[in-house]
Amino acid sequence: MIGIVEGDITRLQVDAIVNAANRSLLGGGGVDGAIHRAAGPGLLAECRGLGGCETGEAKATSGHDLPARWVIHTVGPVWRGGETGEDALLAACYRRSLALAEELGAASLAFPAISTGVFGFPPDRAARIAVETLLRETAVAEGRISVTLVAFDERTARHLGNAMKAAGR
Repeated sequence: MIGIVEGDITRLQVDAIVNAANRSLLGGGGVDGAIHRAAGPGLLAECRGLGGCETGEAKATSGHDLPARWVIHTVGPVWRGGETGEDALLAACYRRSLALAEELGAASLAFPAISTGVFGFPPDRAARIAVETLLRETAVAEGRISVTLVAFDERTARHLGNAMKAAGR
């Protein structure tokens, strides 16, 4: 099952949330900064020991002061016009984060709109990739995990909703 909500990912009552991180995993702007602030200093301390993360990959930490038990950090691609594998890397972020959540035993997972902030990925294209990838992967997971796509604003929610409609959902 995949749902869409508009709101603050740091307040969701889910087993795991995904952080749209940078390669250092040491915090930044947008959702990354919000998650680090809400989780408290323990998150930064734990991330320091992870040695960063490559684009398209994911690593997990505990949720610290968040309602979520875990934070799954994934590094989305920087948009460079769409000719350097950005779509495949973005899809890998969603696949790898979902797989890691399943490895952790999470029954519920929330994703932000990965790479659509300062990384510049076109939000409509990113929404389509997110929805198509997650629909395919959650079908494989046979309902073992509930996924929520979290839009930080109305525009993002609209892109996600359009992508769900285009996918027949």
